[in-house]
Amino acid sequence: MDIKHSLKQRIVIVFAFMSALVAGVFAVGIIATVHVVEKRLTVINMSGNLHRLLKLDSVDDWRHRPEKGELFYADDGVGDLAMADDLRELPAGFQEFWRGKRAYYAMVASVGERRYVLLRDQRSFAKRERILFGVVLIGFILSVLLAVLLGRLLASRVMAPVSRLAGQVRHRDQLLELAPVLADGYARDEVGTLARSFDETLGRLRAALGREKLFTSDVSHELRTPLMVLATSCELLLEYPRLDERSRTQVQRISKATAGMNQLVETFLLLARTEGNNPPQGQRSTLSQMADELLETWRAPIEDKGLSFRYEPGEHATEQYNEPLLRAVMGNLLRNAWHYTDTGFIRLTLNRCSFSVEDSGIGIPLEKQQAMFQPFVRGDEQRGEGLGLGLSLVQRICASQHWTVTLTSRAHGGCCFRVDLQPAQSGHSCLPDLPVVDRASSREG
Repeated sequence: MDIKHSLKQRIVIVFAFMSALVAGVFAVGIIATVHVVEKRLTVINMSGNLHRLLKLDSVDDWRHRPEKGELFYADDGVGDLAMADDLRELPAGFQEFWRGKRAYYAMVASVGERRYVLLRDQRSFAKRERILFGVVLIGFILSVLLAVLLGRLLASRVMAPVSRLAGQVRHRDQLLELAPVLADGYARDEVGTLARSFDETLGRLRAALGREKLFTSDVSHELRTPLMVLATSCELLLEYPRLDERSRTQVQRISKATAGMNQLVETFLLLARTEGNNPPQGQRSTLSQMADELLETWRAPIEDKGLSFRYEPGEHATEQYNEPLLRAVMGNLLRNAWHYTDTGFIRLTLNRCSFSVEDSGIGIPLEKQQAMFQPFVRGDEQRGEGLGLGLSLVQRICASQHWTVTLTSRAHGGCCFRVDLQPAQSGHSCLPDLPVVDRASSREG
């Protein structure tokens, strides 16, 4: 049996198959029994009729005729009683006899030197067999149909607890601490055992999720204090008049890293508060507002590296998105492009419901593109001291917000990250934008 069928279908198939097998055995048994019994009765009846006819004193004065459908012949018979040559060769006893295309039952007896033959046409017997076969066939078909109907009914009743249990397990409220116990609603049978197993598994899963949430929240919360101390200390050091230029540069670098770490902590804390399919709430921003903010942050580092930073705002859009998460996605993609691009350009392109970040950097081989969104995976491990969490964080944020991030390679080197956004509180629909045109390959290749 194909295991791809549902359990309900398999129950119906097995039920119908077993019913068909039992009904088939009974049908064959009935036909065979009726055939044997009727043949035996035919032998007894024809033997009695032949002996009755042989008790007559003279066949010439034959007062008792054979029954309807029977023919009687004798060796010395005349007229209709005369025995044909093909009958003289028949052995004594009961047998089947064919004359042309017509079948007969023949009962042959010998009295002294005289032979007698009684024939009975098999057409009536064959007709009764056909009627019996038709009745048995109709009964077989009806029994199979009834078995399928009963199988579906019984399968629905049997599978109802399993389907209800599956729906309860799929419900996202089962991950809450106050979720009701599943096993209380089921009998102490196989389904009840399955429900108790789900209770145990879901309990362990709730505990693990709770520990993870508490850990993430506690770590993110506790990191705010030292980060605030670092940020305040950097501000005080920058106001110190005797600070030389080299030390000022290092303090500014520490201040920038502290701001980035604080932003990352806020993002992790926001993601830790996400429950199921409910997106985390917070301040909201449009794509153009976020792009303008990040331009001020990244234009100087990009241009200081000798790269060209190109910004294409596209058409104005009013859709708003979660500001911290949008900042984390766009900022991490810009940071990734700045980190892995040594010459050429970085381009930020906005569309109505999407944006893309292109660069002319070292690129990512096709076989490694999917792995780049996994945690602790880096494109070139010899570059910097990053942990490889940027793209993993981008992927996680996009999954929580029902956004889509895709990575493609440019024809002349470099990468293009495209993020398609799902507007959260907007009555507008996002029509799919045209694919990003590799303008750099055609203009600067």
